[in-house]
Amino acid sequence: MTTETQQTCTRCVMDTSAKDITFDENGICNFCTEFLNRSGHILTVDPSIREKKLKDLVKKIKKSGEGKQYDCIIGVSGGVDSSWVLVQALKYGLRPLAVHMDNGWNSELAQNNIANLVRGLNVDLFTHVIEWHEYRKLMQAFFDADVIDVELLYDNAMLAVNYQQASKFGIKYILAGTNQATEGMKMPAEWNHLKFDRKNIFGIAKIFGNVSVETFPSIGVLSFAWHEFIKQNKWISFLDNFDFNKEDALDILERDFGYKRYPYKHYESIFTRFYQGFILCEKFKVDKRKVHFSTLVASKQMSRDEALKGLVGIAYESETELEKDKQYFLKKMGWSNEQLDEYISRPNKPHSAYPSEKPLYDFLLKLYRKFS
Repeated sequence: MTTETQQTCTRCVMDTSAKDITFDENGICNFCTEFLNRSGHILTVDPSIREKKLKDLVKKIKKSGEGKQYDCIIGVSGGVDSSWVLVQALKYGLRPLAVHMDNGWNSELAQNNIANLVRGLNVDLFTHVIEWHEYRKLMQAFFDADVIDVELLYDNAMLAVNYQQASKFGIKYILAGTNQATEGMKMPAEWNHLKFDRKNIFGIAKIFGNVSVETFPSIGVLSFAWHEFIKQNKWISFLDNFDFNKEDALDILERDFGYKRYPYKHYESIFTRFYQGFILCEKFKVDKRKVHFSTLVASKQMSRDEALKGLVGIAYESETELEKDKQYFLKKMGWSNEQLDEYISRPNKPHSAYPSEKPLYDFLLKLYRKFS
């Protein structure tokens, strides 16, 4: 989805659709440079050192879970990253509780992937279901607000549910599918929003429809700080302790657990698929495939030519699949085609136009960096 006026990095595929991009004298962008400077040691670490760190971590997790029903929490979405965390945790003898947050947008594929995994691995699964009419009203409020990060709702609730279950069972470690190899590149500042901004969620909900929040789990900046620094809940990017290759992991998941893959990252949710593949592209002129592919290029899991070819055309397998998801979205949200067109054509607004904890987060982060 590049245009003639855009400049594209000569090493990855990030371009000037990211407002905060800069290029050096060789045309290499700040995104892949920062990524490799920050994460290169993780991607190229000596295998023996990585294995020792992994064994030390597993030992700590097991010790922290002695006498408890579980020794770690693993959030599962049905995607490859979290699925692979679950497989590896069992391989190393951990006793996880799998946690899933259901916001009403799960694809049948994602549900089947999760069911096959927990059954095949014989692990317990806790699923928090948000009442659909409540979640739909929250989504509608975010659409009415014209802010970019509608997925803040799901991401915040998912974080909250994982922390809640960790507190309930006295678990210190939450093992996440986040990793440097496939998603370590920094997201452009204007492409998403602070995931711990409970105030932003509730402020938008009140302004647009005065939504009553009852089954939606949420977490704010101070709650996050309490979990992280007082309760010492450790959110671990578990896959950074492995030589994680996405395609190799997918092959094993398919072979051993009947796993079905998705065309792009985070497409296990029907809404995420429609949001990233249509809403972001059309309303906000953002194509997240660029940062996802660029991470894979920088970590040498995809060639730059493959990434450029992958960016040609729409962010969907086909126009037919896009239209199918569009009609599903319209029916589930109770919208008409005209309402969708009107939403897409409206001016965008920043999250900062509404109540927000971002200034508090920035202040606390500054203090932490100063004294840590």
